[in-house]
Amino acid sequence: MTPIVNAMTVDVEDYFHASAFDRVVSRTSWPERESRVVANTHRLLELFDAHQVKGTFFVLGWVAERCPALVREIASLGHEIASHGFDHQLIYTLTREQFRDDVHRAKAVLEQSAGCAVQGYRAPSFSIVRESLWALDVLIEEGHTYDASVFPIHHDRYGIPDSSRRAHVIERPSGSIVEVPGSTVRLGGANWPVAGGGYFRLLPYQWTQWGIARINAVDEEPVVFYIHPWEIDPDQPRLPASRLTRWRHYHGLDQTAARLDQLMTDFRFDTVTASLAARGTFVAPVEARLAHAK
Repeated sequence: MTPIVNAMTVDVEDYFHASAFDRVVSRTSWPERESRVVANTHRLLELFDAHQVKGTFFVLGWVAERCPALVREIASLGHEIASHGFDHQLIYTLTREQFRDDVHRAKAVLEQSAGCAVQGYRAPSFSIVRESLWALDVLIEEGHTYDASVFPIHHDRYGIPDSSRRAHVIERPSGSIVEVPGSTVRLGGANWPVAGGGYFRLLPYQWTQWGIARINAVDEEPVVFYIHPWEIDPDQPRLPASRLTRWRHYHGLDQTAARLDQLMTDFRFDTVTASLAARGTFVAPVEARLAHAK
């Protein structure tokens, strides 16, 4: 049987953009802080190239505005450019118009830098929750064809636990959009995250390996793996925060690159759109929207 093509995704942001530091790092201080996102993203690109893996890079508009050459380089290497919004604000803290401005601004700067249409979106910290589902209408109206923001788990900052675990079309008053949820395994009547971010760093590698293999074999579905460039950077500046936040953010940074190398040896990966296409899932709606956008 042909191995399932999973989706490799990168949330391109710097270490000080993490939502966990919102209370200790002001946005006005961002331009003065040491930026490490370009160097760390280059490391990921080199690692992907070594495995001949293409991925979807959800780039923060703030980064794209300051580092347009990085966006052009990612696109020129054959990776997919998608949006992570502009200012890394949790959606449920914004009004509808504030969110629209953020989405519109990010999409414009990304398309200008990459020279191609931007179809995908992922919210900062997966912050499309039940109370902010209105954001999907804005994404549709702003020309996005798929969203990767809903995580079907319980978490203190995000999650819609009873949302579908599989990629699916969501119908909204403004139209429809493909939702590509964060990947989970179903155990004991609950969904458990297995594919990326802190879960990849904080838990044993065998958990991720087992979880992806189970989803591929039992659910016969691709996994959406995600990582941030700062997660392969153990030398990043340490920021003041609670003990829990420090553990969540800094633990395992020295092991992530090696784990990622092993992951791409163990499984097949490609972009979000290529992964969906390989499964024959929602290709027609996405292609139709692409044609309409042109």
